Amino acid sequence: MNDKDAKLSGFADFFGGRPEVEASAPGRVNLLGEHTDYNDGFVLPIAIPQRTWVEIARSPDEWNRFRSMNMNGLVHYQPGGAFPSGFAAYLAGCIEVLREESEAMTPVNLLVRSDVPMGAGLSSSAALEVAVLRGLCALFQIAVDDVDIALLAQQAEIRFAGVRCGIMDQMAASLADRQHMLFLDTRTLERRLLPLPEHSELIVLDSGVPRSLADSAYNRRRAECEEAAGLLGISMLRDLDAPDLADVLPEPLNRRARHVISENRRVLDAVSGVSAGKFGELMNASHASLRDDFEVSLPALDCLVELLQNHPDIYGARLTGAGFGGACVALARVGRGGEVGAAVLAAYQAKGYQGELLVAGD
Repeated sequence: MNDKDAKLSGFADFFGGRPEVEASAPGRVNLLGEHTDYNDGFVLPIAIPQRTWVEIARSPDEWNRFRSMNMNGLVHYQPGGAFPSGFAAYLAGCIEVLREESEAMTPVNLLVRSDVPMGAGLSSSAALEVAVLRGLCALFQIAVDDVDIALLAQQAEIRFAGVRCGIMDQMAASLADRQHMLFLDTRTLERRLLPLPEHSELIVLDSGVPRSLADSAYNRRRAECEEAAGLLGISMLRDLDAPDLADVLPEPLNRRARHVISENRRVLDAVSGVSAGKFGELMNASHASLRDDFEVSLPALDCLVELLQNHPDIYGARLTGAGFGGACVALARVGRGGEVGAAVLAAYQAKGYQGELLVAGD
């Protein structure tokens, strides 16, 4: 049995028929621009090899049915009924936002499989949302472009999964590729694809400490940024370009604002055509800011980043994603990613942590 047949037999095992459409979307790693997207700022993600796939067919009755190959159990959901929790909330949220856009929607059977690590800060939720929306739009012939898919996915997560996320993750899952950084202005959605710095490649390591956006301090950090902007008399922290302008704010709002303002500047510096060495310095500064000013790092993340930064073949490293656990990303000398990643992972594990090498080079 080939891979295609294996996928179809899995769907048939659960739902008794063949899928009508298949769709997928990648996870992402963010190189610079952390906690800036919900402040209308600048971000710089890139897609990773790991993806989420969905298979969908029309339901024979009034029930939506969801099954994940990564989890146990079958979830039933009927519009207007009890709303599901966990991963199914993201799926039901996608269905609900699309039902508001099109009367063509009817209930579906939906199977999910993914190798994007959950809880690692690599946008497993955005990959899921974008894949589901792509599949639903194809099934019901709903005409939306890649930007619209990202905006719908963001609304599904905010309104139905309870995470007040920015637009970066969904835009990356919908528009990014593995060969280019996606420079995105989250206020205007202006964007362009850029190559990595010359003579460099990426390493992504999972710290082994899972994180959950809805249960973390993510929403609190967003509220702090909004409070800081209000006290400064601006709509968004994006509107300031000098970090010292945040000094008039009380603790900890001054440090929260300083991180966002300085992080926006780091993204703009990075896309101006800097060397790999300079890009690495910006990554190192980003981690320090996330650790000290935004306070979203943890000892495990700091340990892993320090091991990466101290390796001679690493230009720079930082936590990636919202923090509070998850993954770290590093810029390495080209051709050295695999060996360096394995060595750093071994040193990290020798300190008592359990991590995993997720990406090393292309």
